[in-house]
Amino acid sequence: MLDFRLQVFYTVAKRLNFTKASAELYISQPAVTKHIKELEASYKTSLFERSGNKKISLTPAGEVLLQYTDKLLDIYRELEYDMNTLIDQHKGILRLGASTTVAQYVIPPILAQFHNKFRDIKVQLIPGNTEEIEQALLSKEIDVGIIEGVAHNPQIKYEKYLKDELVLVSAANNASIKKETIKPEELKNYPLLMREPGSGTLDVIAHALKPHHIKLADLQIEMQLGGTESIKSYLLHSNCLAFLSIHSILKELKNGECRIIDIKGLSIERPFHFIQPHGQPSSLAELFTCFARNYKL
Repeated sequence: MLDFRLQVFYTVAKRLNFTKASAELYISQPAVTKHIKELEASYKTSLFERSGNKKISLTPAGEVLLQYTDKLLDIYRELEYDMNTLIDQHKGILRLGASTTVAQYVIPPILAQFHNKFRDIKVQLIPGNTEEIEQALLSKEIDVGIIEGVAHNPQIKYEKYLKDELVLVSAANNASIKKETIKPEELKNYPLLMREPGSGTLDVIAHALKPHHIKLADLQIEMQLGGTESIKSYLLHSNCLAFLSIHSILKELKNGECRIIDIKGLSIERPFHFIQPHGQPSSLAELFTCFARNYKL
């Protein structure tokens, strides 16, 4: 088990707030302070800078300790996972739903390794857009899902899985745009390809544009297509632009087929979420989510 003092340090370092750390760890604030002081005495250095307005920040030594604590936590999670899988014999069918980007570009290598480790588990992968995967979960057609988009359905438990970034993409030979950077309002000047209604990607784009007072209705949407591959294929043969997951265009970027257009002051990051019904998850769903979290992409 990881030294509890390091767990306390890790929580404080991530929250940069002693009060929030004490609430999260279910210990008193003086106890949090005591554990941090013990670590600082052990390493003979300060781990946090404390300012007059009660704000704290990591010292250089604190940054180093955080990096090592991150690695130690990963090792302990892997150790716990591998010990548990030695005890339990897992078999059966896992019904996994995944939204389009995840199903095409993220999950296949993870499933390959999962199959190598658990030969007696058969995985049924059901792709769809975010709305469809959520509905499949509520209809009990799948055991667990991985979706993109904003968490909003109170009947579903959402847990963050991975970070993704949506970038504005153009074909490398697109003659209509020579700029490497545009302002958000300039998006209105170019034809755009978008995903279909119900897509998590579409929701995330609309949410990101809102602070810039831009609605989807303000844009020149040339066409809405039901998948990333369709958008990429159309994009590479047109003068359109499109917002695409960075995971989905790695090969095209490497081959020089497309390029990224930066948008000043606009960064669209989104988490992929595991989704499950509230309550105790099925043993296979829990096994898979744990495996996927430990998998190094």
